[in-house]
Order: sequence, then C-alpha cells, then structure tokens
Amino acid sequence: MKSDAIKIGVEHAPHRALLYAGGLSDNNIKKPFIGIASSFTDLVPGHAGMRDLERQIEKGIHSGGGQAYIFGVPAVCDGIAMGHSGMRYSLPSRDLIADCVESVASAHQLDGLVLLTNCDKITPGMLIAALRLNIPSIIVTAGPSLEGHCKGETLTFIRGSSEAVGRYRIGEITLDKLQEMEHYACPTYGACQGLYTANTMACLTEVMGMSLSGCATASAVSAKKRRIAFDSGFIMAELVKQNICPRDIVTKDSLRNAIIMDLALGGSTNSILHLLAIAQSADIDLSLDDFEELSYKIPQIIKLDPSSTLTMTDFDNAGGIAGAIKTLYKQTPEFKNTKNIIGQTIEEIANFAWVDSSVIKPFNDPITSNPGLAILHGNLAPEGAVVKISGVDKDVFEFQGRAKVFNHEEDAMKAIVDDVVVAGDVVVIRYEGPKGGPGMREMLAPTSLLVGKGLGKKCALITDGRFSGGTRGLCIGHICPEACMGGVIGLIEDGDEIKININKRTIDLLVDEETLNKRKETFKPYKNDVPRGYLSKYQKSVSQANKGAIAQ
Repeated sequence: MKSDAIKIGVEHAPHRALLYAGGLSDNNIKKPFIGIASSFTDLVPGHAGMRDLERQIEKGIHSGGGQAYIFGVPAVCDGIAMGHSGMRYSLPSRDLIADCVESVASAHQLDGLVLLTNCDKITPGMLIAALRLNIPSIIVTAGPSLEGHCKGETLTFIRGSSEAVGRYRIGEITLDKLQEMEHYACPTYGACQGLYTANTMACLTEVMGMSLSGCATASAVSAKKRRIAFDSGFIMAELVKQNICPRDIVTKDSLRNAIIMDLALGGSTNSILHLLAIAQSADIDLSLDDFEELSYKIPQIIKLDPSSTLTMTDFDNAGGIAGAIKTLYKQTPEFKNTKNIIGQTIEEIANFAWVDSSVIKPFNDPITSNPGLAILHGNLAPEGAVVKISGVDKDVFEFQGRAKVFNHEEDAMKAIVDDVVVAGDVVVIRYEGPKGGPGMREMLAPTSLLVGKGLGKKCALITDGRFSGGTRGLCIGHICPEACMGGVIGLIEDGDEIKININKRTIDLLVDEETLNKRKETFKPYKNDVPRGYLSKYQKSVSQANKGAIAQ
C-alpha cells in the first residue's frame, strides 16, 4: 500500500508515533488509509448537511476494512458570491481545491480517497485532484435541495429570489411578497434545485463512472443519499486492493459520454470549462471540437429548472441518470459502453434502469432536436463561445440588436435597473474573462434581472465572462479571445449591430473589416491587474476559456 511509506519499517517509528498520537490502533495501522476530503462548511447551504454524510462514509470505510481520515477543503457558494467582487474567487477556487486535495493526500501517503462534494467548483476541483493523484477514489455528491412552496407556488432558488427581484422592480409583486418568497425558496440544505452547475457536474460525474449509480439526483436530505455515502466508503478497501484508479474510469470515451449527457439534459455552460480541465488533468485530448461535433447528433430529452418548472426531485423520481442512460444508450453509436468505479457497465445500468418517459422523453421523440448546449463561432468569437440553448426561447434563435457596452458587470446591472437597457439591445459585458476579471465572474444577476423585467426574449447578453447554470435567456458566454487579450469583444462600440444565429451557430459583429482595423490601431485593453494574493497568481497563469480556464 502507498501508506506503507509512513508505517512499515524501523525507520518509520517517528511516523507511527504521530499516527498513534491520533488514536490509531495496532490493528487499524495495517489497514488502507482512506482520506475523506470533505468540503463541509456552514457557509454553503449545499454543504451544510455534510457532517452526517462524513459519518456515513467513515462508518462505511471502517466496515469495509479501511482506516478513515477526514480532512477539509474550501468551498464557495456561487449564489452568495454572486454579483460582487467575491465572484472573482469562485472559478479560481476550483484549482485551489485540487491543489489542497493533492497536497494533503500526497503529504500523508493516503491509499485512497472519498471526495465529499456538492457545489459548482468543488466537484470539478476534486475530480481534477483525483486524476492528478490517480489513487483509488470515489466521488460522493451531497445532493440537491428540495423545492420550496409559498402559498400554492412552487419555488426554486432562481425563480424564488433572483428572478423575483426583477418581478418586484417592474411592480409585478410587492416587497412583502418578495421577502416571503426568499424565505421559502430554499427550504432544505443541498444544491440548488434545478440543473445548475452543481447538479450538472453531479450528473456528469455519475455518467463518467466516478460516483455510484443514483448519487447525482438523490436528495441531500434523503435516506438514499446516506446509504450511497455509506456504500461509497465501504467499497474503498476493495478499490485499494484491486488498485482501481480514476484514470481507469475517466477515459476519452467516458468524457464524451458525459458531453452527450450534458447536451441531452441541457446542463450548465460551466460544464464545458470543467470537462476541458478534467480532461487535461488526465492527459486526455478533449476540445471544443468534441462538443461541437456531438451537438449536431444529440437532441434534448429533458428540460429542468431554470428552463422549465421540473426540478431535480422530478428527475430523480423519473429514473435519474440511469433512466437517461437507458434512453440514450444504443440510440447513438457515440455513447460508449464504459464502466463505473465498481465495474458496472453503461449497458448493465441501462438494462436495469426504469424511466418515466413523460419526464425523460424518448430519443426519437425528444423535447427538441436541438442539443441543450452549443458552441458558436464568428468574427466576434473566432475561438468559440457557448450558449445554453435549452434556456433560449426559439423565437429569438435569430436575433440582431444594437450593442450597449459595459466594462464591468456592476455597470451593466445599474443600466438594467435604471431602464437604460431596452428591448432590442445586446448587452455587452467585457473584461470579465479568466484574465481580465480576473476570475471569469458569472452573470446571473443581470440575466435574472432581464428575465424578471420581461426582457428575457427582447434582449441578448454577451460576455467574455460566464453564466450560472441558473441562467436563462439569450445569453452568450466564454467569448474567446477575451477583451484583455485583444479579442474583438474589446472593439465593440455602443450602437454597433450584433447578429446571433443559434440555428447556424454563429455570432458576428456587423462592422466592416476596415473599421475594425482602425479600431485595433488605437485599442488599448483595459488592465485590471491584481498586485498580490491568490487572484494575482491565478491571473498570471490562467488559460483562456476555450482551454478550460486552467491555472497552470
């Protein structure tokens, strides 16, 4: 075992002395050392219930023949970090989490890992670490929250708070009603109830094979989730014995299966950043070309909040990821028969799955022939941009409007609040990319405000930043190159016409080449240099969004 490096031999008496100081017994020192990387924190509602899951995992590890050690990693709640400078730390925290897990597991020569996670950047951060370390590992995602209810109205986080702000500002609801809704929007701990980034990544983790079947959709407050936590710990000693490692499970085929599922479900656009980064950590060649290729072949088979009123609870009751696998497998040759961490194949999961086809639509009778996500190109995004098609009304798949340009999210928010942004506008928010931000902030606040004010079908919003999985409306993100790197988005001026065509997968600035060349001659990118601290390190090393926004 890897841990033999700190517990076998006379020369390791000092190591054993320290281990015994922690209460380790003579019997358990012979067992595999299994780390429980826990992202518990009271600050993040999606993680506040993890103490119980830690206990279940620990009991499972000890029952299965291992010795458990819990250690902590940071977690950021995107909802709480949203709309202010704190959001600059959200995406960078993914790489910080990976570094933390790698550091602790390597320093203490752990034999295996159970990675307890839930929210947006924590799950991909832990996957990146697992693939770097390549020691036996399994992911436990803590699960979604239950939906809220307020006087006969079913609420989710986005509809019950972010979009409700817009409804209040146009006089559709009172301040008392807004305050009532915010109290009931999130009635339990757990990840936000729709297919936002946290739940998207949980679903893709299960498809990739790094969590047990059913883990992605089981509610955070369910007995099912507690059983999955126990079982995940229980199998770890056997995984160590057989030396089954993440790179045995996460392959090019399993990553492409994850892309197929992402497209079929209409997941968060953030998943594209994360899958690219996960692939790089495993030395797997994955690019936007894979997303683009598959997007023409995969229809959308389910639509969840924020694009519909269905929630993760409905998805779980309809068969969850296993039901979606049953619907997709054998219907498209691109969906490969990979295996999960306990050796179950995609075919076996599909054969035993149950599916409610009124929720998870058949492959040959989908919600739409379009995928949930798409990659756009054009003179405005020569290296790509992303759109969540599932959140866009088909009436605005082709949209042309006049640019209103802002160099910061806060300026755009003020303009929307003050009614400066009107129907027919394309809101341009730039210098919010990985380097330009730095940190590539999410634009949930302005997009939710547009929807809440009734402009979701009448305006577009484009940015070199990114969007929350809870975003809906005509929103184009990850525009590459970003403004601070000389991207065309930095050359846009107020009043310029911008044309978006989702059917043709294009986004173009309708300004002639001669004019653009003149603008380039005098263009001086805005610099938002950070002099010190973690964001300074991140800004210096981070790649562009089309490469996964990875800090090297």
